[in-house]
Amino acid sequence: MNYIRTAMLLAALTALFMGLGAMIGGQQGMMIAFVIALAMNFFSYWNADKLVLRMHNARQVDARSAPDLYNMVEELSRNAGLPTPKVYIVDEAAPNAFATGRNPENAAVAATTGLLNTLSREEVAGVMAHELAHIQNRDTLIMTMTATIAGAISMLANFALFFGGRGNNNPIGIVGVIIAVIVAPLAAMLVQMAISRTREYAADKRGGEICRNPAWLASALRKIAGFAGRARMQSAEDNPATAHMFIVNPLTGERMDPLFSTHPNTDNRIARLMEQAGGSYGGGTAMGARQTAHATRPSVGPWGGEGRGTGSSGGSGPWG
Repeated sequence: MNYIRTAMLLAALTALFMGLGAMIGGQQGMMIAFVIALAMNFFSYWNADKLVLRMHNARQVDARSAPDLYNMVEELSRNAGLPTPKVYIVDEAAPNAFATGRNPENAAVAATTGLLNTLSREEVAGVMAHELAHIQNRDTLIMTMTATIAGAISMLANFALFFGGRGNNNPIGIVGVIIAVIVAPLAAMLVQMAISRTREYAADKRGGEICRNPAWLASALRKIAGFAGRARMQSAEDNPATAHMFIVNPLTGERMDPLFSTHPNTDNRIARLMEQAGGSYGGGTAMGARQTAHATRPSVGPWGGEGRGTGSSGGSGPWG
């Protein structure tokens, strides 16, 4: 159902874009706007990953410079049946992560230093598994397309403000200008955000399967969300258009109605993951309680010099 819903939302966004172009400039205006959008999509398809990584000053690491993180991503990629993506670290104190790339063969995952310093080894694995799920589901490409088209709609709305009421190209006069300037950008924003929310649930589910313990991801989400309202992520504040790419919205002051949120409610995500793990939210069953306690134990993990080699008891998880 998520795939069907995403396809429907993409179709609605495309139809909205073409309708707005026709409203502003008739058939000729629609074609011109469509050509511009195609050029933007083409550029984004080949360069969006590089642009996003540059926006956040991400530095690439490998098995020599960050062996624990790189080897973890490599192991999780094998679990998912994916080629190992490029691995990046973003020097930000706020814990968060994102994935980018046009396909699994040209993908990258990035984690902030705050994520590596704050979360346990198991929780980091859950987050990286979530990002690999986005790559496997090709969500990064979908979100690039929707962001590009939504941006084009906003651009057309600005044209409508200055030119929509002139001449005979606008068939409904000032009403068309009002629709273009207010309704169309708002609708585009809602469609873009709806696509992001539906894909986050799917990535959570698949991420839980990749790391083999959904409770690890649930615990990570709880911690990241706790920091989101307090720790400022400057690179995200400077580039708010990339907020939907992160596992949790990185923007401070994100307290608006859920309809306008780029991400699902974190408590709802945690509840679904705990149900997937076999326990209720809060550890209502013995299995859920054991997994939650294990996922949230205060281990620093391999990044801080403590907890090296601390994997799941019984040898489950990507590190054996």
